[in-house]
Amino acid sequence: MKQSDVATHISQQFNEELEEIRHSVLSMGGLVEQQLADAVTALLSLNPELAELVIEKDTRINELELKIDEECTRILALRQPTASDLRLVIGVFRIITDLERMGDEAAKVARMGLDLSLMNASNKTYLEMENLTSHVIQMVNQSLDSFARMDAETALQTARIDKRVDREYEAITRQLITLMMEDPRNVRHFIDVIWAARAIERIGDHARNICEQVIYIVRGTDIRHSDIIYRDRS
Repeated sequence: MKQSDVATHISQQFNEELEEIRHSVLSMGGLVEQQLADAVTALLSLNPELAELVIEKDTRINELELKIDEECTRILALRQPTASDLRLVIGVFRIITDLERMGDEAAKVARMGLDLSLMNASNKTYLEMENLTSHVIQMVNQSLDSFARMDAETALQTARIDKRVDREYEAITRQLITLMMEDPRNVRHFIDVIWAARAIERIGDHARNICEQVIYIVRGTDIRHSDIIYRDRS
């Protein structure tokens, strides 16, 4: 076999390995999306069976993180990627960390939903969280879509939704604190709802982080400590 043929074969094999990593990340992301959707449903409908299922499935997300981490480490050691390939591997390292933490936060939401269902709590005090959850679910979906298509512009626009999520979380927290003052007998109930809202808001933060990594992979610009997300709105 000619040297040029060997180089071509190695290059093709490397590209296949990178594509497999991308596919694994999207599979992990799909599990996180489902976990989030199920956790929110369990919370808002006070469904203990669904909440328990979300908690049980969290280990699968953890297993995928370890598998992808090992593959990225192997590629760094054996392939020594450069330029955009190196950015992809580094970005994947960071993205799977955020996805794993999203899974943890979804499990927290499910635990709060389970606690509330066992208290026979009414859900009328936190239906306002539907706007918060819908925007966070939108962020998660679009952040993964931007990674799948390597679309930096969509990633930037998606990251900007995080400010709206923060405002909605703050409004919910103020409302629940007021309700605690008015009805001290249900303080534990309101605290569980606040913790659930906090976990959902944190998932939005992690989705924003994924968007930042997509921009880094595509453009080579690290914007993690920049205000570029909130500037130059069109």
